[in-house]
Amino acid sequence: MEFLKKIAGLSRPATTKQAGDAAEDQALAYLQVAGLRLLERNYRTPGRGGGEIDLIMRERDGTLVFVEVRRRSHASHGGAAASVGRVKQRRIVFAARHYLMRLREPPPCRFDVVVVEDGIEWLRAAFDAA
Repeated sequence: MEFLKKIAGLSRPATTKQAGDAAEDQALAYLQVAGLRLLERNYRTPGRGGGEIDLIMRERDGTLVFVEVRRRSHASHGGAAASVGRVKQRRIVFAARHYLMRLREPPPCRFDVVVVEDGIEWLRAAFDAA
């Protein structure tokens, strides 16, 4: 029941961590309804200075989707989407490369951002690995 309240936005998380986890729950539910399948959640590279990927999903066509979930309570300073800058992108790409090294043959991939502000906005192919 608590999960449903968070998804519906009926209860307010007490900490920033809880708010971030609730946003990830919302993004995950949204993407699963859209047909994506969860492979990994909060994938981290070992060691310091590495990266983390909030959600690693697979599209029906086999495309691997690395998803960064961003939540902001206010749209000031450009909002949640603007907070995925170059440094954050590099860390996500680093983690994605680490994840792909485990696979025998890497599938097509893309980097998406899911913004949770007043609603949910899914930005497909939000940035490239270059």
